[in-house]
Amino acid sequence: MKLNQKEFDRAVRRAYQRIPAEIRDRMANVVLTVKKRPSPELLREMGYPPDEPLLGLYEGASLKEHSFFAPPPVHPDTIFIFQEPLEEMCGSLTELEREIEITVVHEVAHFLGIGEERLEELGYG
Repeated sequence: MKLNQKEFDRAVRRAYQRIPAEIRDRMANVVLTVKKRPSPELLREMGYPPDEPLLGLYEGASLKEHSFFAPPPVHPDTIFIFQEPLEEMCGSLTELEREIEITVVHEVAHFLGIGEERLEELGYG
């Protein structure tokens, strides 16, 4: 499946709106960004084989690392969604939106301290 950038951005918005409010509300200071695919350098840094798809990435400090006394971060916390790997694994727009939703939730869940058990209760296990 292949969407143009505008269509994919709309799919990301729809998927984001389906994320439970208890997660979405905590993402006020997190930027959601779409990239075509992760760079080969990023895959190497993360220890990913080049043929293993990386669907998303959280870049920033966890809540445990945030401190009132720490200087403000230079860049905002960011969730990267990688369009091409998601499109390659999905056969329909419905499936794509669900995978985007799952990817965003998983990228931010552990940052927020949400464990696997709660993710399962929310339907993301």
